[in-house]
Amino acid sequence: MTIFIGADHRGFELKNQILEYLHEKNIRIEDLGAYEHSPLDDAVDFGQKVAQAVLQNPENHLGILICGSGCAAAMAANRLKGVRCGVAMNPHQASHIRENDHANILTLSSDYTPVDEAQKIIDSFLSASPKTDGKYLRRIQKLDK
Repeated sequence: MTIFIGADHRGFELKNQILEYLHEKNIRIEDLGAYEHSPLDDAVDFGQKVAQAVLQNPENHLGILICGSGCAAAMAANRLKGVRCGVAMNPHQASHIRENDHANILTLSSDYTPVDEAQKIIDSFLSASPKTDGKYLRRIQKLDK
């Protein structure tokens, strides 16, 4: 499993803290930027970059996006067919979007999520597995049409 991570300038600091955390846990992660703090970059660019990386091998790739609100990056990622990106503000919500909604990209809000909470949210997302009950698969098929 490879986790792709991307963040704009508002998520830049939190992304770097998360990278360090995930490296300590020996989780394979690939940083897709931003590589330097630039107030002129756009969450949309990183949302699409991470989404494209996840779609290269959706069975073995997940993504994490970080922007100020969490919404801009998620909206950009969700433009690509096959991506199911959701914002999570707490660990319960993170496991819910992974299990019930088959989210393959997690988005965090750097403006509202301290690093210790972000770590719990990510742990919850990564430890959850998509449910395979008929109703969940039916819903995902509708999204993919």
